[in-house]
Amino acid sequence: MKWNDIRVGTIGGTLCSIWASFSLGDLFQTALMAVVGTVVSFVTSRLLGRVRRRKND
Repeated sequence: MKWNDIRVGTIGGTLCSIWASFSLGDLFQTALMAVVGTVVSFVTSRLLGRVRRRKND
């Protein structure tokens, strides 16, 4: 066996075991939390920008 074959087999086995441990609900929850975090970050930066603009005027 070549080292490349061993590496590919190891990586493939690791990915398959990780893939099997996730459920569709977990992936949906992660995606939803990412969207919520993005929206909160965007709104916060916009509000802070308005506060700074009002202070400078």
